[in-house]
Amino acid sequence: MSNTKITSAEVAKLAGVSQSAVSRVFTPGASASKSTIERVKKAASDLGYRPNVLARAMVSGKSRMIGIVVAYLDNQFYPQALEKLSNALQSRGYHALIFMAGKNMQSIERVIEEILDYQVDGIITASVSMSSNLTNRCTSAGIPMVLFNRTQDLSKMSSVTCDNFTGGKKIADFLLSLGHKKIGYIAGWEGASTQRDREKGFKYGLLHYGIKLYNRKVGNFVIEEAKEATRKMFLKNPPDAVFVANDHMAFAVMDTLRYELGFRIPEDVSIVGYDNVPAASWPSFNLTTVQQPVDKMVQKTVDLLLKKIEHEEIKPQKITLDGPLIIRGSTILPKGFKNEGI
Repeated sequence: MSNTKITSAEVAKLAGVSQSAVSRVFTPGASASKSTIERVKKAASDLGYRPNVLARAMVSGKSRMIGIVVAYLDNQFYPQALEKLSNALQSRGYHALIFMAGKNMQSIERVIEEILDYQVDGIITASVSMSSNLTNRCTSAGIPMVLFNRTQDLSKMSSVTCDNFTGGKKIADFLLSLGHKKIGYIAGWEGASTQRDREKGFKYGLLHYGIKLYNRKVGNFVIEEAKEATRKMFLKNPPDAVFVANDHMAFAVMDTLRYELGFRIPEDVSIVGYDNVPAASWPSFNLTTVQQPVDKMVQKTVDLLLKKIEHEEIKPQKITLDGPLIIRGSTILPKGFKNEGI
């Protein structure tokens, strides 16, 4: 088999078109007639030609690569979101590069430096917070960035999230409507805006009716820590309802209550999560939860980032999207209550 590299000039000759026409066919967003596209792609296929993406990026100054930074994939929400983000970007002629970062700022900083070396056109951070220093460096490098499922108090930073405050309040309103009074909360990682806003909304909803949080423990969005938080919370004077900051931890809480501590759900205690990941609807969990509108979040994130890439004058935006409360069997079902969504 020959190792000779096929050139665009050879494709152009076989297809009977100019070399610039070949270039347009293989450049996302460029225009070419249907017949030209068909002839060029057939010629390319017959010759075994593949366009040099890196060379094209050097000429155009655009890599058409988007760096996506994620802290962890244990939570089902993030693999689902990453798949949707990748597909949405691909449909717009971009490709995703996935980078893993830890929760600490040093790890995030190292990964962002690595991303900048790849000369990506933009960055999406999922489950990752940014320091003002790191934000300034990305801005100075001319790399647009959008936070996905995180927000922070930086005027330069755009973000797309579920309305976590309102979601937390909805859960408080719902549990109180069921007659619960001793209501606990198992928090996630306290450095996350999602955790902060969900708890704020939840406490606000309770206090609106003169109810204080009965018990609070921290699970840090980690399975084992959520289990230990459950053991401590139910050691004595247990609550009659618990809001767990995400579904990932809620599953661990439910398993610990049922199979280790001997509690019945929902007869002894109601459990509510947040995210509505696929496993929440499984019969083994049947979890009441707030659904993150992930499709809308992905659409808004990609639209906002690509606008920033194509129009540098776009001002930073903080977009919040409402998520419905999905009622299932982990809480007592009130008469006449209807789900908001799905």
